[in-house]
Amino acid sequence: MMETLRIPPEHAGKRLDVLLAELTGLTRSHAQKLLENGDVLLDGKPARKRDEAREGAELTYTLPPPEELDVLPQDLPIEIVYEDDDLLVVNKPQGMVVHPAPGHPDGTLVNALLYHCRGRLSSINGKIRPGIVHRIDRDTAGLLIVAKTDQAHVGLAEQISTHSFVRKYEAVCRGTFRERTGVVDAPIGRHPTDRKRMAVTDRGSKPAVTRYRVLAESEKRDYSLLELTLETGRTHQIRVHMAYLGHPVAGDPVYAPGKDKLGLSGQCLFAKYIQFTHPVTGEVLAFEADRPAFLTETVRKLGMGV
Repeated sequence: MMETLRIPPEHAGKRLDVLLAELTGLTRSHAQKLLENGDVLLDGKPARKRDEAREGAELTYTLPPPEELDVLPQDLPIEIVYEDDDLLVVNKPQGMVVHPAPGHPDGTLVNALLYHCRGRLSSINGKIRPGIVHRIDRDTAGLLIVAKTDQAHVGLAEQISTHSFVRKYEAVCRGTFRERTGVVDAPIGRHPTDRKRMAVTDRGSKPAVTRYRVLAESEKRDYSLLELTLETGRTHQIRVHMAYLGHPVAGDPVYAPGKDKLGLSGQCLFAKYIQFTHPVTGEVLAFEADRPAFLTETVRKLGMGV
């Protein structure tokens, strides 16, 4: 599939491999491979990965044909919130892995999507993550958008990279906040000593911004219910930012040290709202899911009354 676009002002100055990864949802290494293979042109000339994007320049890239999938379709129950010929929105339950990975070869959302969509999913993210434009962690419940076509995938990925893709979450966090609203603007990268974790760091990091609003406090003032809005979409962003503030997400097995008295089986985090422009029709779509049972029960147990 060949795509051509004019580089907008907000992307000027970026390395082409970085820009290509953001626009397509490809990994950086995959984007670099396209550049090395001569599948990317800048104003009609072969581009190099270290070339910088120029405002108004014409970027043309050719994506390889989809590879045959090794991941098998599985008839698993999934909640479809919205679906058309180009995309669908899924309400993922807590505990379901989004795509196959070491230790989770099947039983994932991708296995269920391959069955439901009869294999008709975007090929941009390869064999293991077909259709996956963005992801949420295994123990985070909530809304996730999936692309059926490469055209839809590219359009949605571009919205994410330009921060016009609205995502709101709810979370129960430890402690209470002095300010009812706030912004966490702190870069996130790999933890310097534990490569499985992310951290607020200036080394090898990317900008990360999370807005929060306190919805309620527990009767004992030891927990808070927050609404959180992502302005960027870094790995584990909310979990890392809340831990950085000293208010880790309740039940988080990675970023909330010590035993959590609430008896949670994973982080108490829920992707409740999503808004985006349909990449084909141009219609603005917005969806909000009901709180999952684990969050409703936790709020009730803490006497938050919301």
